[in-house]
Amino acid sequence: MKREDDLLKKINEKLDKMSKGQKKIANYVSVHYEKAAFLTAANLGKEVGVSESTIVRFAMLLGYEGYPEFSRALEEMVREKLHSVDTIEITSSCIDKTKILDTVINSDINKLKYTLETIDRESFDEAVDSIISAKKIYIVGIRGCAPLASMLGFSLNLIFDNVVCVTTNSSSEMFEQMIRLSKKDVVIGMSFPRYSMRTLKALEFANNRQAKVIAITDDKNSPLNLYSSCNILAKSEMSSVIESLTAPLSVINALVMSIYVKKQKEVTKTLEELEKIWDDYQVYAGDEMSLFDETVIVNDMEK
Repeated sequence: MKREDDLLKKINEKLDKMSKGQKKIANYVSVHYEKAAFLTAANLGKEVGVSESTIVRFAMLLGYEGYPEFSRALEEMVREKLHSVDTIEITSSCIDKTKILDTVINSDINKLKYTLETIDRESFDEAVDSIISAKKIYIVGIRGCAPLASMLGFSLNLIFDNVVCVTTNSSSEMFEQMIRLSKKDVVIGMSFPRYSMRTLKALEFANNRQAKVIAITDDKNSPLNLYSSCNILAKSEMSSVIESLTAPLSVINALVMSIYVKKQKEVTKTLEELEKIWDDYQVYAGDEMSLFDETVIVNDMEK
């Protein structure tokens, strides 16, 4: 059964038990669920003309623990139905344009809190150990997830010499880069709605090769989990045309830090060597400005 049918079925089954106010909510959600998915309980109450507490009781009547769980069900229902144009139009009609900065940052904070509360700690630890013991580490993240993959690849390259960031514009190039994949390797795939079919195919390929597959995604029902044995979930809901990657990036940072701690000696040695190289080859600017006498001190350079 589709998520849309499932939620609407719950509403229809409970309709006779609803108060007048709750029936107004049911009618609104049934018709305008695309917009309702982006509203807080207070804002949905204003749209319908009922109190926030009535909204919460409505969610609980349908079997949800509270409004946040009901809201996530709405979000999942519309996630793959909306295109980016639909999303930005809905968001623009819901958001207070004088408080965009506050709204976006508070939304990210809530996603971080939710991720911290719900993440599977055993899967996280398993991912860390699998990456450390892997013969080769492949990272697959394309389109919107490319910055995440790049950041993870950059960080892991400071520890390991066996990291491959699969960067490609076609599925054939992707498989060419993974042709030597074996069961001793790890593939880290990341994708969020709308899910990348190329990333999914890469994980299917890895699964068929019996490699360890780690999925960094947003939901237990994500298609990436079909081929992964280790699922790390990070909240990344649609709230605008730009999808928030704050929580996934934080989880990636935690993965890297956990690996750094377990490989501290190797990391320290590598960073000490890098510092010397950066200094010898003047990778970073050596200019300094004194805050006291405003004198600019420039490192001497051989001509």
